[in-house]
Amino acid sequence: MGGLNSLRILQLHSDYIEYLPVQKEVSAAEETEKTARRIEEVVVLFTAVEEEDNEVVATRAIKEIENFLEKLKVNRILIYPYAHLSNNLAKPAVALKVIRRMEEAAKTAGMETFRAPFGWNKKFTISIKGHPLAEQSRTVLADVENEEEKVSEALQAEAKLESSWYIIQPDGSVVPVEKFDFTEHKDLERLAKYEISKTRASQEKPPHIKLMQRLELVDYEPGSDPGNLRWYPKGRLVKSLIEQLVTDTMVNYGAMEVETPVMYDLNHPSLSDYLDRFPARQYIIKSEDKDLFLRFAACFGQFLMLHDTQLSYRQLPLRVYELTRYSFRREKSGEIAGLRRQRAFTMPDCHALCADLRQTKREFITRFKLCSEVLDSLGLEKKDYELAIRFAEDFYNKNRNFVISLVRLFGKPALMEMFEEKAFYWVLKWEFNFIDNQEKASALSTDQIDVENAYRYDITYTDETGQKQHPLILHCSPSGGIERCVYAMLEKSYRDQKEGGVPFLPLWLSPTQVRVIPVSDKFTKDAENIVEEIRRHEIRVDLDDRSLTLQKKVREAERDWVIYVIVIGQKEIDSGFLPVRDRVARKIKKMKLRELVDKILKEVEDKPFKPLPLPQKLSQRPQFYG
Repeated sequence: MGGLNSLRILQLHSDYIEYLPVQKEVSAAEETEKTARRIEEVVVLFTAVEEEDNEVVATRAIKEIENFLEKLKVNRILIYPYAHLSNNLAKPAVALKVIRRMEEAAKTAGMETFRAPFGWNKKFTISIKGHPLAEQSRTVLADVENEEEKVSEALQAEAKLESSWYIIQPDGSVVPVEKFDFTEHKDLERLAKYEISKTRASQEKPPHIKLMQRLELVDYEPGSDPGNLRWYPKGRLVKSLIEQLVTDTMVNYGAMEVETPVMYDLNHPSLSDYLDRFPARQYIIKSEDKDLFLRFAACFGQFLMLHDTQLSYRQLPLRVYELTRYSFRREKSGEIAGLRRQRAFTMPDCHALCADLRQTKREFITRFKLCSEVLDSLGLEKKDYELAIRFAEDFYNKNRNFVISLVRLFGKPALMEMFEEKAFYWVLKWEFNFIDNQEKASALSTDQIDVENAYRYDITYTDETGQKQHPLILHCSPSGGIERCVYAMLEKSYRDQKEGGVPFLPLWLSPTQVRVIPVSDKFTKDAENIVEEIRRHEIRVDLDDRSLTLQKKVREAERDWVIYVIVIGQKEIDSGFLPVRDRVARKIKKMKLRELVDKILKEVEDKPFKPLPLPQKLSQRPQFYG
């Protein structure tokens, strides 16, 4: 891979901007008069040039901006050198060269182009328009992909793809994004901005990273490729419980669980063709005389398996499920961000073969509901994520009522992306998108209607007349990547805390569900008896037996996000009533031990359980982070 630097642009559609050069900041500053300038109805491009940027990236940036301006119906820009967008700036001479190339490329493209002087400290006033697309952050990468890396045709096409964006409401009305009133739908507005800008790189560290480290859940692995993670015992517990929940949900839905290889022949005819229809970068490895790629989904193995399977129409819809640990996608380095985007991840993948579109639609609705239930089990309610639906225009025109039924089922407006013609192997795709604290959108659950791969892999079933037919295929990840679920829960907790709430994980996922704290060593044995009674009911309980003050032990239980904390002293032993600190309710309630056990068992009913992943006594635990 090349350098990780990029041209950084803050793009603002403005009523006007006024600026006045005040003083030179660098020796390479251009000569200009110290007079004020005002430009109206203009897209201002605050631009920072980083090391290794060149004229090629300048041209690429203008091409991206040109495509975007067409959507705004605007053709006037101001290129405004602005060093404050980066702390990795190119040398002034190089930066000026890139800025001038941007100006030249814009004029060549027919834009009405203005440019603020380079190298000056400038005083400015700006009025930004209020529509959803008015403010955009754009990162144009300076590096060129390694020539040996296979970049799929779909990935290349995705970068050039033109589409139209709308908001579709539960009543079926459709409004262009720029005309929709987002006053009551701020996260939907953030999703629209994120998707339309196509900027994926993070400018700063997402808050969930600090939480995942401090809680000793998961961390970066410096001894591996970036985007590969190490999971500590508590994190492994959380991750494995989510994996089990998703797997149980899919098996109960009727999916048959399978396991397939993690690497495949790059030159296999069906696989190589599919690679060019899937927008992802691959890891390529060599083995003797073969070039192999690491899977980025379970599709390859399941489709090859289904090709060899004899099927009847009586067996449809046929559901096959796999939890791929791991799937691999060679994401760009600048886009890797904690648990939001990795190069190695765990992806539940469920495919369903359907006889026709009518059967497909019924199955699609069933899976839509299941995905919502999975996220609800993780503590992610519909208010925490937004729906995006994507399709080719022809499919929408023929199946408009079906699309509306999905939005109606979701119960609030959704982002709609429409392509003039089918660009991928699917004709309809939806996603539940979580919007994080950096206003980045991340797809969780998703499903697609695939109209190509049954033909590509020659997957067939025998119909009522004995003839061979190709089914439609649904691709569903009921939760999205498991790592991304943890990311969403941590980002949500961070947001809740900022708004005055208490951060926590759902009780069934909490590494420690109950912590017992004796007020002194004198009551340790009594505390151990209570711990043992709670533990035998399959509740994760631990004992803080360390030589610390009571206040410090309680504070650390808070920092560990323990849901229920019990302090044991003589009064509790004599009365049999326990002072239970409820983290979520933010109160202390006197309870009998059996009452607490029943309350917990009811709350975690029907959820997977795994025992405590660490020694029960805190004095015996190592410190994994910090």
